[in-house]
Amino acid sequence: MRIGDLRPTSNVEDRRGGFALSGLAILVVVVVAYFAGLDPRQVLDQIQSALPQDQPTAQQQAADANDPNYLFARKIVGSTEDVWTPILKNRGVAFQPATLTVYDGVTPTACGFGASAMGPFYCPQDNRIYLDLAFFRALSDRFGAPGQFAQAYVVAHEFGHHVQTLMGTMEKVQGQMQDADATERNRLSVRLELQADCYAGVWANRANKQFKILQNGDVRDGLRAAAAVGDDTIEEKTRGAVVPDSFTHGSSAERVRWFQRGLDGGDMDACDTFNASGL
Repeated sequence: MRIGDLRPTSNVEDRRGGFALSGLAILVVVVVAYFAGLDPRQVLDQIQSALPQDQPTAQQQAADANDPNYLFARKIVGSTEDVWTPILKNRGVAFQPATLTVYDGVTPTACGFGASAMGPFYCPQDNRIYLDLAFFRALSDRFGAPGQFAQAYVVAHEFGHHVQTLMGTMEKVQGQMQDADATERNRLSVRLELQADCYAGVWANRANKQFKILQNGDVRDGLRAAAAVGDDTIEEKTRGAVVPDSFTHGSSAERVRWFQRGLDGGDMDACDTFNASGL
């Protein structure tokens, strides 16, 4: 993947370097809270706020700022800003940037406590994309989706949720979810996630036309990443069984199909998952 011509975003907050709970500590807290009938996020909030925060040294700050993964994430978000600003302007939608927020382990958000075990996520309440950079390694090692374009797909997907927020789609769907049963909430969630996949494909198409980012094998890596994070693939690995009614992001085939649709045409009108008769 060619990223030399991409502009790194200035809409970024680096929360690395302070105290971070380990993955094992997070797991222990979640399990104990669950059996005690408590909200694990609230418990993590209280623990984190009570612990001293170590301030990174100037040397560590300099090292963090030059971390290749950090620079890569900033460039991908910068390119999403450059791609989506004119698209939304043509639709009469004022563009407002999301804030890329990198952290270690756990971090507070306007949507509750965030943890690296959740993977990258977007919070519409504070318009932030939260990313523990260690996920890039996990994407390759755990999910079997190596390559920079696979990483870029994940970041672009989360930015797709920001586009949904700017378009009013996120608020509308969340309102529908409040009055829906569990099955319908999952169905709406799948369509929201698949649209973000399609928007990631739109970004890839437009960014390649503008910046020539794609090289041999990149599309394959992106499609592999989309397949790797399908609900059926993840459930098969973690549960040993697939339960379609529990899907919240879509199957591997659906995620690949909608990402490919956005990538093929670069047209966000092709990403209307909510009125599609089939996924």
